[in-house]
Amino acid sequence: MSDSQTTISQVLLQGSQTLRCNDSAKLDCEILLLKVLNDSEQTQHSKTSLMTWPEKQLTDKQIQQFSHYLKLRSEGMPVAYITGEQDFWTLSLSVTPATLIPRPETELLVECALEKIPETAKQNILDLGTGSGAIALAIASERSNARVLASDFSQQALSIAQKNAEQLHITNISFCRSHWFNNIPGQQFDIIISNPPYIAEKDPLLEENVRKYEPLSALHSGEEGMDDIHKIIKNSHSYLKPDSWILFEHGYNQAEAVQSLLQQYGFSLISTVKDLNQQPRVTMAKNNCSREYEKS
Repeated sequence: MSDSQTTISQVLLQGSQTLRCNDSAKLDCEILLLKVLNDSEQTQHSKTSLMTWPEKQLTDKQIQQFSHYLKLRSEGMPVAYITGEQDFWTLSLSVTPATLIPRPETELLVECALEKIPETAKQNILDLGTGSGAIALAIASERSNARVLASDFSQQALSIAQKNAEQLHITNISFCRSHWFNNIPGQQFDIIISNPPYIAEKDPLLEENVRKYEPLSALHSGEEGMDDIHKIIKNSHSYLKPDSWILFEHGYNQAEAVQSLLQQYGFSLISTVKDLNQQPRVTMAKNNCSREYEKS
């Protein structure tokens, strides 16, 4: 792609052919080309622009940049890491290889949490393992009276989450570097929410591109994928108010194990919600136990 007469329609066609083995080839090409156009021109373009001006000619520099992005994508790099952006909930988030890419199915976790938070309530929410801040920021954006504390062990991830909060002008959120509860301030929360690592270390179903590009520390959690969920549940009581809630995203085959752990540690009203693919994805439970368990 080096002909200066190349148009939007031509470059999208060529790009789709290059990525023809990818189920989302057309969409990927559109996103990558919009990244090129919006970075190189003062006018902000949208997908509508691509349909409205298919004969718009691209500069050599734009074509070269698009070709570079196309090469990265053909090698398996996720589009979100190429563009540095990912949409989640109603938000556009910055992402880097230091954070997992927020998935659409994780929006179910946000929905379930919001159902437990009255719109005007001044509740305290803790998001453990916040990554890019997707869950915490989505909740904070919908519940302006709530105070959200977002924690992560990775300082790089926390920096991205803080950047997202600043860019989105969301102020009812604070950040804390902590490995689960280790550095969480001595307070109690109305809701603890987490999308922790839950993939078994030798899981053969983990996609190669995920394994290659996304941070494994945010994916793997022991032989069965349950180590971190177990730690969080075991240590959560002293950080939960009476009648408060804890919610997890977990693997499609882990609902029974998560429910069993919650029951073992004295939680009640345990339930699991299925995602859009009808896979058990989010499990929640109520804290009605004053007993404190020994921290691991």
